[in-house]
Amino acid sequence: MIRPLISLSILGRDQHQGGIGLANWKRTVNCGVLTASDSGSEVVLNGWVHRQRTFGDLVFIDLRDRTGLVQVVVDAKEAPELVTKANACKSEFVLSVRGAVRRRREGTENAQLNTGEIEVAAADIEILNSARNLPFTVSDEENMRLVDETLRVKFRYLDLRRPKMYAMLELRHNAVKRIRDYMSNQGFLEIETPIFTKSTPEGARDYLVPYRLEPGLFYALPQSPQQYKQLLMVAGCERYFQIARCFRDEAQRADRVPEFTQLDVEMSFVEQEDVLQVIEGMTIDVVSALSPKKMPTPFPRFSYDESMRRFGNDKPDIRFALELVDLSELASQSEFSVFRSALDAGGQVKAVRYPGGAALSRKEQDELQNFCKEFGAKGLGTIIVHEPTPTGIKSAISKFFSEEQLQQLLNLCEAQPNDLICIIADPKPKVVANVLSRLRNEIGTRCGFRDPSVLAFCIVTDFPLVQWDEETQRWDAEHHPFTMPYEDHLPYFDTDPSKIRAQCYDLVCNGQESGSGSIRVHRPDIQSKVFDLLGIDRETQQQRFGHILEAFSYGAPPHGGFATGIDRLLMNLLDEPNIREVIAFPKMGLGYDPMMDSPSTVDDAQLKELGLSIIKKEKSQAK
Repeated sequence: MIRPLISLSILGRDQHQGGIGLANWKRTVNCGVLTASDSGSEVVLNGWVHRQRTFGDLVFIDLRDRTGLVQVVVDAKEAPELVTKANACKSEFVLSVRGAVRRRREGTENAQLNTGEIEVAAADIEILNSARNLPFTVSDEENMRLVDETLRVKFRYLDLRRPKMYAMLELRHNAVKRIRDYMSNQGFLEIETPIFTKSTPEGARDYLVPYRLEPGLFYALPQSPQQYKQLLMVAGCERYFQIARCFRDEAQRADRVPEFTQLDVEMSFVEQEDVLQVIEGMTIDVVSALSPKKMPTPFPRFSYDESMRRFGNDKPDIRFALELVDLSELASQSEFSVFRSALDAGGQVKAVRYPGGAALSRKEQDELQNFCKEFGAKGLGTIIVHEPTPTGIKSAISKFFSEEQLQQLLNLCEAQPNDLICIIADPKPKVVANVLSRLRNEIGTRCGFRDPSVLAFCIVTDFPLVQWDEETQRWDAEHHPFTMPYEDHLPYFDTDPSKIRAQCYDLVCNGQESGSGSIRVHRPDIQSKVFDLLGIDRETQQQRFGHILEAFSYGAPPHGGFATGIDRLLMNLLDEPNIREVIAFPKMGLGYDPMMDSPSTVDDAQLKELGLSIIKKEKSQAK
């Protein structure tokens, strides 16, 4: 049974408006859905020439639309008048083909195509549009990795013709639809919040939009709908969600772009567990429906302190074990001055096991040393384990330990034959954690433990409310300033803010943050106290946040929420390390769009109307 598509009625009117009409050339079926059961049927296909090949009296055209490819055949013996036209059909010409579906000759089937059992014998071909020579070959998927990414983004409308890219767009659509259905079934309302909002600088830089009617005033594009969704809770909406566009003027990385999309959620009259249930349920629903990857459930949970202790970071990749081992107590009993001095300065000595690392060459061990130094380590201590006994090891530091201490060290590290024990000591625990967490992931990659067929989600909770910034000598919010501290930690505001733990949480997948959220402050007195701690004086609080402080005074309910990145979800589903590959029209480095050639200059009349003038940077200051 052939599956026809609904055509737009305007296409049928084109011929009456002076254009090339489709009245007789509208598709009756998509290219990629034809099967052997359609043999004998007359069809009309619309699409692009993916490839064209001529073999004697036969011309083969692989015709492509968004559903896939089908082979079209022009036989000079059957339709001699079509051969010239078929030979004129070059790559990416737009065609309409009328013909009969038939089985391919035995032995010529293509098992790699859904339509590989059949072909369409062309009875007529209409060239709807020609195409210039392309800047890259759309049909050559194997060599697309050699094409410069900037060129692909400049001609993104061509890049998106590739079946792989269309599949990404389709998966993105299905993921967003699945999210919408799940959230709606959970009683949430989708509510849009403004794109033009107020600049409240904290975290990343805002994108500013000048206000024409009163030069000197500016809107900001939202870094997130954070304040609006909290105000919706004050408004009594209770359950809100939005597929939200967000904007942050920050340096780009492989997993960050200046504009991105997130699922944004807020709930009233909830505790942390209520929000986590929604996060986990939504993620399981979407991933299990759209991905063949394995996803262990339920999601493990770690407190921030536990995650830092076991993995060295708050974004653990739990596809493999290799947890960090604290050797501080044992090292304090040794005679090794490097370890002792680090501990005396308030630091740590920790290790991670490298399975099979004993086979590394001297050069490879030196490369491992340099890897650790790149992230702040002063050096890397190593123990080569031939057998997990004091006499079965080789190490420059073994002489500083007794045999009993060495055996205890090997036991703590759960050493196995042919392991390499990697040890970092530093006066700053943050350096130890950073270096070993990166080293752990590097070892996991080298050993093949980071299985791309597994999506290992976990939830990290109870982050510090604030962290001390040595450079500015002030407290900064760990998440954002609207996060609710645990009630029994409120006295620490006046004694030791570093001890304050907040009711916030991150969703992590394969070592990367996938989303985050918190229970929010809903009392104006606590909110002002948080602002005070962050060094925001009362006058500035009113200027920047007076609207939300006032709203909290009108009976704000306890509430909390989260946001999870749609782009990062797609990266995980597709095992794609570059976020630009899952966005239809991405920006390149520094936020540049080579397709639109933006950002761009504007004329003087526009600047004058906005009350703006351009102060050019000195070349030495330009970034």
